[in-house]
Amino acid sequence: MKNAALNILRRIIHSGIKSSESENANRLEFILHKYNSYKEYVRVQSEGNKEKLDLTWVVEENIDYLSEYLLGELGYVEKGICHGTRRGQEQKWFSEKLNADVFGTEISDTACSFPKTLQWDFHEVKEEWLGQFDFIYSNSFDHSYDPQKCLNSWMSCLKSGGLCIIEHSSLHTPKGVTELDPFGVSLEYFPYLVLSWAKGAYFVTDILDAPNHNTELLEYFKESIDYLKFFVIRKAS
Repeated sequence: MKNAALNILRRIIHSGIKSSESENANRLEFILHKYNSYKEYVRVQSEGNKEKLDLTWVVEENIDYLSEYLLGELGYVEKGICHGTRRGQEQKWFSEKLNADVFGTEISDTACSFPKTLQWDFHEVKEEWLGQFDFIYSNSFDHSYDPQKCLNSWMSCLKSGGLCIIEHSSLHTPKGVTELDPFGVSLEYFPYLVLSWAKGAYFVTDILDAPNHNTELLEYFKESIDYLKFFVIRKAS
């Protein structure tokens, strides 16, 4: 029965993907922009990073909140990764608040300009990372060209019972998909995607409300959001 349900879910998912046409954004639960090549993806992401290099989306109050959550769930945090960090504020704050070893990754060559930041495509995994980290955090999952590969890669780096925290806002839905932000999924549908991708290896355990929506930066971009949440995904023990 479980396998049959998963097969139905996969068929629904596969029928809904592959287009970033704006009219589809109103009727699809998720869409994925397609690049002509990997080289194009890297170029678009690197240029986008440099255009926004002076801006920081992450808010310290939210990292405070997530740090307390991680300590409450895990008891002790030794190591973590933050993916797609631009200026590296995430890993700095997590390191300070958790007294842990936390580094960040960034695909752009600007990574070398910021402490504890590795120039790296977050879809890929170093062998020495496998099963080594207590948590992974990202507010850049919408920048993935292959979200299934991406999440599976991240989860492979966690210890048993480790947590992956993915920020999701109303800007990360299908309507928000662009060349720079290729993946968009509705709040309600994301857990079903995770179920399909995980095959029992991990699962959503919490959907948390962010304390701070970074209204100052939203006003700068003349944007507004209906919600800002964190999906918590736990690796099976």
